[in-house]
Amino acid sequence: MKKFNFHIRKDDLVLVISGRDKGKKGKVLTVIPKDATVIVDKVNTVKRHQKPTQKEKSGGIIDKNIAIDVSKVQLICPSCDKQTRVGWKTLEDGTKARVCKRCGEMIDKK
Repeated sequence: MKKFNFHIRKDDLVLVISGRDKGKKGKVLTVIPKDATVIVDKVNTVKRHQKPTQKEKSGGIIDKNIAIDVSKVQLICPSCDKQTRVGWKTLEDGTKARVCKRCGEMIDKK
């Protein structure tokens, strides 16, 4: 499987830019590179009827977050706190780091 450098990673704060949840902000819980989708907290929620199981003792109707396409979310820069596109910069040690296109600050802090 080919390794991708996605501009969205786990624990990033993102803004939904299209769809029924347009304008909502949330934290990325999971990135699914195979399908190019992400699961964002409290975005794209559906109600599921759940039977009680060994793992989940309580059954009933539960809210579940489902995946949203990565093209429908945009990263919010932690330094300037605005939605932004992501650029890439090669560091001295040869690794690549994400950079905010709006303010020029590095997004990946080490």
